[in-house]
Amino acid sequence: MKWIFDELVAICETGFHYRDKIPPIHYVVNIASNMQIFPPEDWLVASSLPSKFVPSTIQKVLDELSSKNVRIFWESKKFEGCTDSVEPWYGTPYSIEKVTASTIQQWIENAPDKNLHLPKPNIFIPTDLSLKHIQEKVKFPCLLRKSSFSRLWYKPDTMFFTPKAYVRIDFNCPQSNYSPEAETLTDIFTRLLMDYLNEFAYDAQVAGLYYAIRHTDTGFQVIVVGYNHKMSILLETIIGKIKQFEVKPDRFAVIKETVTKDYENFKFQQPYKQALYYCSLLLEDHTWPWSDELEVLPHLEADDLVEFLPRLLSRTFVECYIAGNVEPHEAESMVQHIEDLLFKAPHPISKPLFPSQHLTNRIVKLEKGLKYYYPVEGLNQKNENSALVHYIQVHQDDIKLNVKLQLFALIAKQPAFHQLRSVEQLGYITALLRRNDSGVWGLQFIIQSTAQDPAKLDTRVDAFLQMFESKLHEMTDEEYKGNVNALIGVKLEKHKNLREESAFYLREISDGTLTFDRRELEVAALRDLKKEELVDFFNNYVKVDVPHKKTLSVHVYGCLHSAEYKQAIQEADPPKVCQINNIFSFRRSRPLYGSFKGGLGQMKL
Repeated sequence: MKWIFDELVAICETGFHYRDKIPPIHYVVNIASNMQIFPPEDWLVASSLPSKFVPSTIQKVLDELSSKNVRIFWESKKFEGCTDSVEPWYGTPYSIEKVTASTIQQWIENAPDKNLHLPKPNIFIPTDLSLKHIQEKVKFPCLLRKSSFSRLWYKPDTMFFTPKAYVRIDFNCPQSNYSPEAETLTDIFTRLLMDYLNEFAYDAQVAGLYYAIRHTDTGFQVIVVGYNHKMSILLETIIGKIKQFEVKPDRFAVIKETVTKDYENFKFQQPYKQALYYCSLLLEDHTWPWSDELEVLPHLEADDLVEFLPRLLSRTFVECYIAGNVEPHEAESMVQHIEDLLFKAPHPISKPLFPSQHLTNRIVKLEKGLKYYYPVEGLNQKNENSALVHYIQVHQDDIKLNVKLQLFALIAKQPAFHQLRSVEQLGYITALLRRNDSGVWGLQFIIQSTAQDPAKLDTRVDAFLQMFESKLHEMTDEEYKGNVNALIGVKLEKHKNLREESAFYLREISDGTLTFDRRELEVAALRDLKKEELVDFFNNYVKVDVPHKKTLSVHVYGCLHSAEYKQAIQEADPPKVCQINNIFSFRRSRPLYGSFKGGLGQMKL
């Protein structure tokens, strides 16, 4: 039993000494909580580090783990009306019953004959926590390796100095999204893959290694993050499971049921989330609606996935990002292993993509001077809330325009909240946010309300912008500089940990913008930005009814405003206003922004 204790010591000590930095407010709350439980000398440690190995104490606890000392908590809707007590805090009805000796004896006699055993030693516990020697200080990710099969972005740790790494492998598979059936089967495949790896998940997680396998717009991705020492074992296990994947009908049925519940529960999401979904569906060139996927799901069986998988992986391109305490040759070795297993084996399951198959996300370009709006009933007509997403499309990624938009959003955010929520009390959920769709930037107002229908909410957004125009002009130079400095302060804030840094760079890679020094460039642009330029930005892109303004509003009507919905879809549109009746006809009728992945981001051989 000593070896189990030693494992726990190794895990706890490593976790304590190499803990990632977290936001200060969370750290303070944790320490304050510890102060109520532990003596002062243990406030920072709490129960993170084990005490001495005392076999007698362990044995004493084990002796108490008997069927005679069991306490069972059983929760079920079936007990409604069968209880005799109510707890005082939440008013939850409950009963307490004593488990009889005869019942316990029956349990003992009928216990399954299982050969219980202690767990095997955890192979994922790191023992080499040394920091790798990096010959040159690499500030940004570099393209370390490329081939017809893959591309490797590499970023050594030059900031956090912990024995950890972050790996993301994106499998870009054209077959993954060519139909609603393909999209849904890819989703089920990724969930099944996670399910099959459960036997490794616990040991890896205990040892500080975490992984996720996710369905993406262009295929699926594998993420592994944690201590670098045993990371390659876990990654090789995952890739091996992908290559030797077998569809188990019993597990397929379980996962299909989970996916079905997830898809069906979409209609019970908050109306503002539905409005955001419709906005994305209107803007993104090639996405399948939730309803199509839900319609095909009942007809999909295990044999469909068996037939689909070879097609899914038949042509793929692997985009890799490896960062942290990893040397270049180790990063290249990880990618080489993936290529050898999938592309270069005696019977390879994958071939490289044709140049015509590389996938991109492209965004609809709205027409200048025209107000588009899409009215739709909420999916759950028992929900009284209506919702509005008022989206103002501004520009495709450009440093100077970026900072103008960001600064305007910073300055207008609090006044918008105050006016629309506090003064007009339109709804509890009220926000002004920046929006970035694959490098296309804009602003969006989000309001959820029972007080007014979405069309009226839309008019209140315009009224706010008209009111805010004067406040923008009246802003003093001192106020302006204060806002600029506040935004600069946000941009100069260092990443707290490897995950945060990786998320920043991965956004550049996934969008294809590859502007890894974005923060430095935007800070420089902010320092040169004049108040007059911000006012000009507002007058050109945001001000109500200006000729260059591009607007899309999504109106989700709750049950309180069903009469207003019926009226909205029948009314004729005034000049410069265009109702969208069909999402897909609209998408097909509009030009698209060019994808950054069509230029620098595209694989060149």
